[in-house]
Amino acid sequence: MRLVLLGAPGSGKGTQARRLMEAFESPQISTGDLLRAAVAAGTPLGKKAKTAMDAGQLVADDIVVGMIRERLAQKDTKFGFILDGFPRSMAQAVALDKMLGELGQPLHKAILLDVNFENLIKRLTGRRTCKVCGHLYNVYFSPPKKSGICDMDGGELVQRADDNEATITQRLKVYEGQTAPLVEYYRKQGKFVSVDGEGSMDEIFRRIEKVL
Repeated sequence: MRLVLLGAPGSGKGTQARRLMEAFESPQISTGDLLRAAVAAGTPLGKKAKTAMDAGQLVADDIVVGMIRERLAQKDTKFGFILDGFPRSMAQAVALDKMLGELGQPLHKAILLDVNFENLIKRLTGRRTCKVCGHLYNVYFSPPKKSGICDMDGGELVQRADDNEATITQRLKVYEGQTAPLVEYYRKQGKFVSVDGEGSMDEIFRRIEKVL
């Protein structure tokens, strides 16, 4: 199954992509993970990406498209993949269709996880991650038993630098302006489907399973 997951930052694309990966035994390809790895490694691409990410802007298409092209060339994508966070613009969507056409592996579905603005803000500003084990919490929806401390190992809980409200608001504006038009693009291809992104992870996953 070759899928694209669409949705604003905080809509739950990563969580559902991981569940789809297990269900369909196809890799999750997250541009966010690829870019953060490049930033952490301090590569030239990572340095360019960091400037845009810190400002809440989308990373330049040529950087992201090149990374996706390399990833799709790997053997584990032969029988399918779940794209999480790509494409984010019309230019990227067109580039993806061209790549997949050359590979003879057209996209099956583009699934939008629909979440209201207020909940998106809470999901993003409330995120906390354990510095030791990486376990995720949310101070609004799934808080730790003790504020700032991981339930699993007592590690310190930290907030991502780009999870402040000002940056998040900018990210959502960028999404609305540049990514939302993809809905009509995939609708015209007969590949678009919208899924209610509110509720528990299990409820959302069952809705995705139903449309697939």
